[in-house]
Amino acid sequence: MPKHELAQLNIARMKAPLEDPLMADFAANLDRINALAEQHPGFRWRLKTDAGNATALRPFGEDMLVNLSVWKDLQSLRDYVFASDHVGIMKRRREWFERMEAAYVVFWWVPEGHRPGVEEARLRLETLQRLGPTADAFTFRNPFPPPGPDDLQGPAPFLDVCPTA
Repeated sequence: MPKHELAQLNIARMKAPLEDPLMADFAANLDRINALAEQHPGFRWRLKTDAGNATALRPFGEDMLVNLSVWKDLQSLRDYVFASDHVGIMKRRREWFERMEAAYVVFWWVPEGHRPGVEEARLRLETLQRLGPTADAFTFRNPFPPPGPDDLQGPAPFLDVCPTA
C-alpha cells in the first residue's frame, strides 16, 4: 500500500513590498521561522530557490508570497502551526498581509516522496475555492484522511473475468 504525506499551500497578499519598513518585522523573522519549520518533527520539504529563498518566488503575482511544503501528516503540520513560535507570527499577520476573500490555504495528500510544483498547488487551491473541502483539497477545519487501500490509484486493474458471470 502506498504511503502518503501532506502537501500544503498558503498564499498571502502583502500590504507593501517585502523591502518596505512596514514589512521589516516579518522579513526579520523569516529565516528563524523557516528554520523552525525545517527542524520540526514531520517536516519533509518546502519550495525555495537554489539559494534557499522562498520569498523570491512569486507565481501568484508580485504582491503574493507563497509557502508550499510537505509534511509527514496533518498532526505534524498542526503542531508546527499552532504549538510553536510560528503562532506569534500568525497573530501578527494582519500587520503585514491583506485579508483574503477566498481560501488561501489548502492541503492534499501526495504519495510519499512526491514534491508538488506550483501549478499542482494552484489547481488544488482553485479546487478548494470552487468546490469547498473535498478529499482532493481540504483544510484544518475540514480534514480528510490519506487515501486508503480501497481508493483507486490510477486505472482500474484489468479483470479477465466478466463481473456479471
